[in-house]
Amino acid sequence: MKIFKMLLSLIAIGLIIYNFTKVDFNAPFEDDSVVAFITIFASMCALILLQILRISQKIDKQYKTRK
Repeated sequence: MKIFKMLLSLIAIGLIIYNFTKVDFNAPFEDDSVVAFITIFASMCALILLQILRISQKIDKQYKTRK
């Protein structure tokens, strides 16, 4: 599971970097730039969800060790 989470994080970071190269800053809300912004936003959401998962698993592990 740990490797899977790291792999998903790397894919999300890779997508963010790739899509930043696709944004046309002269016309940011036209054609491919909009798709790039949507993909950047979705990748950031995925990173946030993965971070929440990591934190919740750490909390669960601490809770189980105290019992």
